[in-house]
Amino acid sequence: MKHLYFLATFLFVLGSSSSVFSQNNKRTPDPQNTREGESVEYCITHKKHNALLNNADYLKGLQEADAAFDEVAKKGNQNKGTIYTIPVVFHVMHFGGIENISDEQILNALAILNRDYRKQNADTANVHPDFQGMPADIEIEFKLATIAPNGQCFNGITRTFSPMSYQGDDGDAQVDAIIAGNNVYNGSWAGNKYLNIFVCGDIGGAAGYTYKPSTWGATSMKNGIWILHDYVGAIGTGGVGTSRALTHEVGHWLNLDHTWGGNNNPGNTTSCSTDDNVQDTPNCIGVTACLLNSNTCNSDNNYWGFDIRDNVENYMDYSYCSKMYTEGQRTRMRNALQVANTGRANVVSAANLAAVGATGTTYLCKADFSADKVTICAGNEVQFSDESYNAVTGWSWQITPNTGWSFATGSTANSANPLVIFNTPGMYNIQLTATDGTNSDVEDKPSFIRVLGTPETLPYWEGFENYTSLNNLPNWEVYNANNNNAFELESAFGHTGTKCAKLSNFGQTPSNIDELISTNIDLSGIDTNSGTVTLSFRYAYRKRTAADYEFLKVFITGNCGENWAQRKTLGGNQLSNQTSVTAWAPSSQADWVTIHMTNVTANYFTDNFRMRFRFEGEGGNNFYLDDINIYSGGPSNDLVVAGIEHQSLTELSLYPNPTDSDLHLSFSSLFAGSAQLKVTDLAGKVVQAHPLYLQEGKNMIITQTNQLASGSYLLKLEFNGAATTLPFVVE
Repeated sequence: MKHLYFLATFLFVLGSSSSVFSQNNKRTPDPQNTREGESVEYCITHKKHNALLNNADYLKGLQEADAAFDEVAKKGNQNKGTIYTIPVVFHVMHFGGIENISDEQILNALAILNRDYRKQNADTANVHPDFQGMPADIEIEFKLATIAPNGQCFNGITRTFSPMSYQGDDGDAQVDAIIAGNNVYNGSWAGNKYLNIFVCGDIGGAAGYTYKPSTWGATSMKNGIWILHDYVGAIGTGGVGTSRALTHEVGHWLNLDHTWGGNNNPGNTTSCSTDDNVQDTPNCIGVTACLLNSNTCNSDNNYWGFDIRDNVENYMDYSYCSKMYTEGQRTRMRNALQVANTGRANVVSAANLAAVGATGTTYLCKADFSADKVTICAGNEVQFSDESYNAVTGWSWQITPNTGWSFATGSTANSANPLVIFNTPGMYNIQLTATDGTNSDVEDKPSFIRVLGTPETLPYWEGFENYTSLNNLPNWEVYNANNNNAFELESAFGHTGTKCAKLSNFGQTPSNIDELISTNIDLSGIDTNSGTVTLSFRYAYRKRTAADYEFLKVFITGNCGENWAQRKTLGGNQLSNQTSVTAWAPSSQADWVTIHMTNVTANYFTDNFRMRFRFEGEGGNNFYLDDINIYSGGPSNDLVVAGIEHQSLTELSLYPNPTDSDLHLSFSSLFAGSAQLKVTDLAGKVVQAHPLYLQEGKNMIITQTNQLASGSYLLKLEFNGAATTLPFVVE
């Protein structure tokens, strides 16, 4: 799960997916198929079934499976007392929102499945008196698979970053996206080897659905279960009232119908004439609430002629108080696991359990970890989380440099999930050695934690003129969720000067999230009662087609990124109503749009203010950003700057860069006077300092670098009450 870290650790991706795919909210659920108080249809397995009845191959597959089930049923229960184990893989597909549920929520869902199928839920003792003694132990257990189809060890969970998470009307397309883009193995996870559970943000307006056993698609990965993220488990986005949806869908996957039959919504009076093929579940029409006294069919009298109450508390009904399966349902589900031609028998076979790593024997095969944030201000803390799999008994954390940080009270180098305080600016390498007592593995993440230095002061201007690249800058962070084209430096043009930031969005696969995040800026000097701040910037953009709907969003924080607030959104025609069918670049200042934001309010007047520019693309055209300017007072169309590049010095040039010998800095000065030249490392530590006297006009400064170790540095020139900083690299 290495490249999953960033959606758990970055606090940047907050609630965007609902805005991008809000069209799904227009779908009107079928009220007869919706539980009381809910806005999604509880289960659409029967609707998927009905839609396929015109498919000859589907019908043939059902007939072949039914014939095999009948043969197993004739033999009686041949495996009484055998506990079947089903290997499970949870495939989480997300677009950076709350649908990217935690491992803990998934493990909670797995625990609920095992509890319900082994009758370990305490509420079985509280079933209606008419059904006392009837709840059955299904003797089926569920274990996370730990070996992927290519033999790679993993933790039973895959994650896929894709907008398809919210395009649930086509479940096949969602599975295709998982196959192509998940973080473990890009290929098919066979349905006769794994029970694949697809966790999404939308699955066609339903909470869950699946397909019953059949020879049709028996080996396909699409022979799995789709489930809405907030119907998974009872913690996180889930809840107790929604936590049994997965129990219900697994029942379908194991050949159970709804208690009223297999073809209708609940509440249909014709259901009294249909049956779920289970003898000890009374005929009913189904409920959508906990109606314990429901008795909807008179065609189910018992031996003595008494009409039998509906088994409302059955998992295959829609009530909020489901808590049991019957012995008849137990037999039908266990029979389903003995049929070979549907693939179900292979899933639970000893050979397959060994092949997919679900035998119950666990060992450490991979050390891994994440952090709740990777960029902080000095003095802030980072919560590290062990994500090693699949069995860990010991941890050893190593942080380098070995100074400038400390473990918080209660944490040590041997904690599973230590809390660490970073006091000194710089880049920190994090290494975890995990062990299961016999095996050990090391995960090393260089420059994983970035601690920001002294805050920039107002007025602040960024025109990207002083950079040769946007990579590893101390004052800007580039975030590229899709690991494709990221924000980069455009060196041929800009609105002001000859440079700007560029995102090569043209021709990229939809959809993308790219961000440019600033360092900390000191706004604490602004009067919180009467002061005002303006954040302005300029951008240039064209659509690729008129139908494109891409977004630029601006977020701000007053606590260095602990919390972000969205303060500006430009989308669709608001971002641009012009198009270009080829890769576009601005050719004049008229192509640029200036934005003034006056909603940086007093609660953000702190010394740890930061801003984040986020572009959400869907394969449109290129985007350019320049002249990011924040200053005290109202909006100005002119740049409000204090840097010496716009006051005293012009034509700055630093070369060669990278260098392995002398470094040349050339510029023109409007004035003569004393100056100071400093070379610092990325943490701000001064490694060289030289007093200077500048001449009016052309100046050239030559600095030796042969005493510096290889790496990245900053050259800072202080003159006339201001300073400018240029990055360089020593080879």
